[in-house]
Amino acid sequence: MRSDTTANIGPKAAGRLADDGRRENSVVTVGHAGRGLAAQFGPVSQPLIQAGRRRWILQAGLSGIAGLSLPALLRQRAAGAFPGSRTRPTSVIQIWLSGGPSQIDTWDMKPEMPAEIRGPFQPISTAVPGIQICEHLPLQAAMMDRFAIVRSMDASASNHTPITFQAGNPRAQRTETGRQGGGYPSMGAAAAKFCGAVRPGMPAWVALADSMVSDVYGAGDLGQQYEPLDGLKVNGRFSLPAGVQVERLRDRDQLRRRLDGMREHLDASDVFRQQDRFTQEACDLVLGGAAAKAFDLSDESEETRSRYGRDSLGEKVLLARRLVEAGVTFITLSDAWGHWDHHGDEVRWGGIVKGLTPMLPVLDRGLTALVGDLEQRGLLDTTLVLVVGEFGRSPVMTRTAGRDHWLSVMSLLVAGGGISGGQVIGATDRRGGSIHERPLGPSDLAATVFEHLGIAPSTHWTSPSGRPVPLVESGRPIAELRPVGAGPEPLAWRGLSARPQ
Repeated sequence: MRSDTTANIGPKAAGRLADDGRRENSVVTVGHAGRGLAAQFGPVSQPLIQAGRRRWILQAGLSGIAGLSLPALLRQRAAGAFPGSRTRPTSVIQIWLSGGPSQIDTWDMKPEMPAEIRGPFQPISTAVPGIQICEHLPLQAAMMDRFAIVRSMDASASNHTPITFQAGNPRAQRTETGRQGGGYPSMGAAAAKFCGAVRPGMPAWVALADSMVSDVYGAGDLGQQYEPLDGLKVNGRFSLPAGVQVERLRDRDQLRRRLDGMREHLDASDVFRQQDRFTQEACDLVLGGAAAKAFDLSDESEETRSRYGRDSLGEKVLLARRLVEAGVTFITLSDAWGHWDHHGDEVRWGGIVKGLTPMLPVLDRGLTALVGDLEQRGLLDTTLVLVVGEFGRSPVMTRTAGRDHWLSVMSLLVAGGGISGGQVIGATDRRGGSIHERPLGPSDLAATVFEHLGIAPSTHWTSPSGRPVPLVESGRPIAELRPVGAGPEPLAWRGLSARPQ
């Protein structure tokens, strides 16, 4: 990855995001033509700012966004947002553990089992009596009262892609026809459409992944305008085009005169005022530098950056926190493609001891720094943090000291969003290979996310054929994760099955 295509995190950090063995070799990374800024902000139209034209101020926007002006984007987002969809600003940070983490070697240990099942790691006690996790996650153990562990997630509909669990839909699966996910949208795309950004003018959904193709599932048939912004390729884009003087845009008298001159060409005053509002928001965003500032990690202290970790995951998690603060609704991030795919020592990422041992402290450091910072800044209750992969790993270790793919069950970690921490939801059998109690599926996860975002359970999206499709076809919010004082579950959720169909 070239330094001119990464977020402004400095040359060393940019190198780490691209190198350090974190680039896939066998996946074509250009398959999502239109990903990045062009896809996020729509189709090609007019140049962004044309100072010599009568309507130049309405074309003020972000340099390099393939033509759709920021005022037009704001109008589009406002039109697509679900009216009254949320009563407070809420966000989601989805930490994608690409490759599928081992449940037995992280959050669902089986110390009483034989060595080939229990694995090489020892359990440690946590701040919550009765809950034990892996010895290589001591920071999470100390903060366990902020986390909830889900040990009974059914991954049987999933595959070795992010599709099913980033969509939160068992019908969204990898296919061999080229139409991946069956057209169903991801949760990030749904948030972009039905919520929009917390702060007008900011992107609603940002992805931070070295491989957008392999680690981020997009909007499906919901539409290209709801694809994520590629957050690692925005450096230098949030600025004015060459030749446009900032003073000219800041000249309020001149701005007023030009807008006044357009009144005769516009409809009723309500239309003009709406146009004026979107235009002013666009000017404020560009001139105020809010977007550029959000992506600039150089604003953070050396202590903070070290606390998160000077590595791919740490830098991205820190950037995610900054994006939440700036008003982004949904952030999906991945440290590296396939990084958690620990079949054994003969594969790229190694087995459990050689591969997972050095990775767990990295996750532990970055995740706990994020949760602690969100709490300290008063954002933890409004920000739902999900740590999830595509499936679990086999109970019995391989002959090369790893674990194979396992779809019967997986674990995931949840924090923030007002949830009650310090709990374990569900359980596996004594081997850790099947669900013993409280079976949950991807639709339950989606329902939990959408309830947090304020998206109504009756929400539908429209397929290309014009057919209304329920955003959640089965599943209900995970009751144990519902915030204290959230009130009764909406009736519309109660008619949905708690198991994937």
